[in-house]
Amino acid sequence: MILLTDDLRDRLLANGGQCDVDHVPMVKFFNPVGGGTWLATELDADGDTLFGLADLGFGSPELGSFSLSELGLVRLPFGMAIERDILFEAAFPLSVYAEAARQAGSIVESERLLQAAAAALRERR
Repeated sequence: MILLTDDLRDRLLANGGQCDVDHVPMVKFFNPVGGGTWLATELDADGDTLFGLADLGFGSPELGSFSLSELGLVRLPFGMAIERDILFEAAFPLSVYAEAARQAGSIVESERLLQAAAAALRERR
């Protein structure tokens, strides 16, 4: 599977050129036989360094950078590899996904949990 389409690459690069913006995640990668999940909002000009939320399945998701080429090199059991969730459509900015992940201990897509995280962030402001 191609991890990034040309359209996704262009949109992520455009986001990478904008500073101090809480972008909506553009792409979700996942380990089909394990707990790893990555949400990416930006791509650096180097074409490899993504920024977003990473969850390796150990209960401590983190915001930061990760390598597209390294994701592509991962070899899993049964000849599988890291995949892109072709049905993923984010509804909230990355800060909401990060807050919900902090509360849950993993990246979540539950509308209820994301709404609660968004409300918690609003209360803090």
